[in-house]
Formats: sequence, structure tokens, C-alpha cells
Amino acid sequence: MRPLVVRWLDRLPYAKGLALQERLVAARRNGDVPDTLLLLEHPPVITLGRAADPDHVVADEQELARRGIEVHDCGRGGDVTFHGPGQLIGYPIVRLGEERRDAHRYLRDLEQALIDAVAVLGVVASRVPGLTGIWVGDEKLAAIGVRLSAGWITSHGFALNVYPDLSAFTTIVPCGIRGRGVTSLARLTGNAIDLQRVAGVTARRVARVLGLRMETAEDPAERLAVA
Repeated sequence: MRPLVVRWLDRLPYAKGLALQERLVAARRNGDVPDTLLLLEHPPVITLGRAADPDHVVADEQELARRGIEVHDCGRGGDVTFHGPGQLIGYPIVRLGEERRDAHRYLRDLEQALIDAVAVLGVVASRVPGLTGIWVGDEKLAAIGVRLSAGWITSHGFALNVYPDLSAFTTIVPCGIRGRGVTSLARLTGNAIDLQRVAGVTARRVARVLGLRMETAEDPAERLAVA
């Protein structure tokens, strides 16, 4: 089994996260780095995917400034989403094997990994036909938006709501979907949840679903508590 090296990056500005992904995608294509999973938080930011409708950002500039929310275009699929503290961001930089070179299968694999991860934490989530991400009832618990580059190298990934400020999602139409809500692990369980513990649980499930062997980064500051 190929290794999946997992790195915890703490809180990283969105622009730096984009630049890091671009460097790693090029390095993975050239065989200079192994498959890698970046796990982190972002400061408050709204991101617009390739299919985004700008009208799905419903807050005006003054409201975004008051909340300290940046806005960025990005190269992933999907519409508009919000990232912020208390949300686990995962960016797999992985060369898909020949048997996995299907965008829909990759999306379903990430969904399954997240469903399996939150189950460990006592939350039953599921898919909604025709929609991407994982859901509890009519509320989205995790969003997924990916990019597949030349050589079948993945980037971007998932955002799992652990304990974010859910009111920030009122600044957008999340993923362009009206009539459905957004939830978090903290709201569903009623408990304080450690973000790094969730990161460790999630990393192991991502590796398992993708058929890879999880390895943590050698730097002790980047190691994860894996359940």
C-alpha cells in the first residue's frame, strides 16, 4: 500500500493554502513527494468554485468586513462555501490509481470517509441523492469540492463542521442550495470536541477508503492523535 502522509498545519490563510496545494500538485505529478493529506483550519473566508453564482454571496461588503470574512475565487468544483475557525479542512494531494480514475467515485469515496469518521464520534450522517457532501437530515455537516489535475492528481477536498460559528453561513447560500440548513458536530452532540482528535479520526478513514497506508508527518508538532 502506498503511504498517505498526513500533515496538520493549524490555521492557515486561504491564499497560502492555495499556493501550497499548487506546489504539492506539481511535486506529486513529478514524483517528488508522496500522496499527502493536509489538515488545517482557515480564517473566515468565502470561496467561489468554478460553478459559483456571485449572487450566492448575500452579505454586502460592509457585513463581510464587520465579520472579517475574505472572498476568494478558487479552482475547485462547486458553488459558494464558507470556511472558518472550528471547521476541519482536508486537502488530499493524491495521485489516483487507474482503478480509481473517476471523479464521481472520488467524491463518493470522500463522502464515505467522512460518514465513517463522524460515526466514530457518535453522529449518523448520510448522503442526499443528487447533492454532494454529508448530511444529517436536511442540514449539511460537511461540504466537498475537488479539483482533478493532469495526471489524476487531486486537490482541494472537504470542510467538516466541528464547531464553527454557524451564523457565518447566513452570509451565503451554502453550495448554492436553498431550503436546507448547516449543522456541526458540536451542535449535534452537545459536546466540546477537540479539532485535532477529529482530524486524526478523519485522516485514518480517508486513508482507508482510498486504499492507502496512513503515516503522520515526522515533525512532532504535526502529528495527530489518531482514534
